[in-house]
Amino acid sequence: MNIVFDLGAVLLTWEPVPLVQTQFAHLAPTAEAAHALARQMFHHEDWLGFDRGTHSLDDAIGRMALRLSLPVDRLEAALAPMGERLEPIAPTLELLDQLRARRDAGEDLRLYYLSNMPSPYARVLEVRHAFFRWFDGGIFSGDVKMIKPQPEIYTLLATRYRLAAGQTVFIDDSLPNVIAAREMGWHAIHCETPSAVPAQLAAYLPVRST
Repeated sequence: MNIVFDLGAVLLTWEPVPLVQTQFAHLAPTAEAAHALARQMFHHEDWLGFDRGTHSLDDAIGRMALRLSLPVDRLEAALAPMGERLEPIAPTLELLDQLRARRDAGEDLRLYYLSNMPSPYARVLEVRHAFFRWFDGGIFSGDVKMIKPQPEIYTLLATRYRLAAGQTVFIDDSLPNVIAAREMGWHAIHCETPSAVPAQLAAYLPVRST
């Protein structure tokens, strides 16, 4: 069985609304305003192009500053150190550790990641977090110039690691990304609460021998 993890909001904290509330409090006096600004910042091609690796962080910041009338220095302070800010989520990290142990004990399990992650952040995360060494492989969007839910990035992972669709389970917090995986013939779990993922995944795993 192949288990494919998203990273942000699955294995690593990704909290754009609190980030906006901290860095741009004067523009986000209410929760509704903070959610709206977070959507404007991170669900737009200015950011998605950085995720995809088709323009740099400086380009993303410049475009965002112009479009949203935000100060460049404040955007740099918020966005440049993102790789240092993303911390492991305990329940899913523990799950990954358990799966690694089962694989290393001889079970037919393989572990991968498929993440919309800009290359500069990815390089920092690889150094900061030892759990990347537990994976059998993976893809960061910024390294391949594609992002989920483009079918091509799922196909690339499957081709690169010879993943059989019916033997692959994908875990992601984004419903469009989950739907795209299912359209590839993968099993998929919509991670709305990380603590629920171990039970959700158990239905797909082989029964452990005693």
